[in-house]
Amino acid sequence: MSTTIYPISYKGDFINGKFVPVTKGDGEFKDISPADLNDMVMVVPFKHDHIDEACIAAKKAYPAWGMLTVEERKSYILRLKELFDAHTDQMAQIIARDTGKAMWDALTEAKNLGAKIDVTLNQSMKLVQEERITNALPQVDGVIRHRSRGVMAVVGPFNFPAHLPNGHIIPSLIAGNTVVFKPSEQTPAVGQFYAELFEKAQFPAGVFNLVQGDGAAGGRLVASEHVDGVLFTGSYEVGLKIKQETLTHYWKILALEMGGKNATVVWDDADMDKAIYETLVGAYMSSGQRCSGTSRVILHPKIAEQFTEKFYQAAKRLTIGHWSENPFMGPLINGAAVEKYIRFQEIANREHCESLMRGKALDLKHKGHYVTPSIHLVNKFDPNSVYQKSEIFGPNVAIYQSDNFDEVMNIVNSTGYGLVMALFSKNKELYEEALFKARVGLLNWNRTTNGASSRLPFGGMGKSGNDRASAHYAIQYCTVPVASLEDPTAFDLSKALPGMNLDWK
Repeated sequence: MSTTIYPISYKGDFINGKFVPVTKGDGEFKDISPADLNDMVMVVPFKHDHIDEACIAAKKAYPAWGMLTVEERKSYILRLKELFDAHTDQMAQIIARDTGKAMWDALTEAKNLGAKIDVTLNQSMKLVQEERITNALPQVDGVIRHRSRGVMAVVGPFNFPAHLPNGHIIPSLIAGNTVVFKPSEQTPAVGQFYAELFEKAQFPAGVFNLVQGDGAAGGRLVASEHVDGVLFTGSYEVGLKIKQETLTHYWKILALEMGGKNATVVWDDADMDKAIYETLVGAYMSSGQRCSGTSRVILHPKIAEQFTEKFYQAAKRLTIGHWSENPFMGPLINGAAVEKYIRFQEIANREHCESLMRGKALDLKHKGHYVTPSIHLVNKFDPNSVYQKSEIFGPNVAIYQSDNFDEVMNIVNSTGYGLVMALFSKNKELYEEALFKARVGLLNWNRTTNGASSRLPFGGMGKSGNDRASAHYAIQYCTVPVASLEDPTAFDLSKALPGMNLDWK
């Protein structure tokens, strides 16, 4: 398949309305496509002082941007949507090169950018509409308004390098905040192109800023005194560091969307073919590099053998390859991810889990970080097992068996994570029981754990998040509710409180 490659050249950090190249920086990193190690996307120098400059620019731009009406801000956002929609193919290719994900997967992400704007403007803004309460106190009206917070730091992940940051950035901006965005150092080209579209949309200088950098740069950004909120998507470990870094910054809102160790439960009355298909998608889409991916499958013993055999045969036939070939699975993000994936195969075996399908590194035509899917059979549930409770972030699934729904729910809740659960069953009472017992933020019925709707909240419990659901609810953490009592009546001295002895005659 011949593919025209869109040219990419390093432009610098986007600060105060223009790209500022780094000349003498604090370091650099190479952006090499995980799908083809001969594909050098770009070399990115970074400068920690640019973090401070971007935060100061955002702070200076905030009053004027925040004082605009929603309709005035909306005109900029809609211009950006036009650019998102006009550049979906180019954005998708850059996502594919930077992450290695298949072109169909990358194109879905690119199309979500404009769709997020639609959902935010047409659906989510209703959550922060002004509300007037007549006689909130006797003869005094009350008003609830939502105002902006200030400067929002957005720290992005590598797996959805455009869509997930965009899910924080668009609500932040329409609410009247300004933004400093740090992309993952694994996907800097996506971040740069995203900033290019903002440049074309001609937002006022300083309203949106982008700074590339390493982990230390992220630490500097979240700790900046100019930042009023930190919106993060990534691992539990990094989310915990952000929490620790901002422990004394009590004024900062933190929206931490972290990892998952998600379970799918397949009961004996399930639509078998649907359950198998949906679970394959849940476990192996994006090579398992989704926080909502299916890590564990708990089967009713009556259907366990049938499900496992069909699932195994289908998993063996999944295509793996370069993004341009449009396979089902691409590579893992880097060499360290491959090493971690292989290491967890060994941990699973050491902890007495049976290897039904071994995950191994693949040597393909394009030299990249490719691995095969894997399946382990868990003979005994162990809440202390490293394999059973750790997020691997690769194409591995652990299969359990149980016909006791209380035990099933115990397994579901055992890892400390609480993002998504899926239940395949025709029994609605079982689903309603799971809705109460599962410690998760999303619970799907006869639908995979993967693929959330922007019209619904997205967030988890426990190690998966800090009760700041994103997607549809993102607009809420981008604003502060302000209550007002509005009293139009004249002063009535006869109603003064006892003991005040007012005499103004």
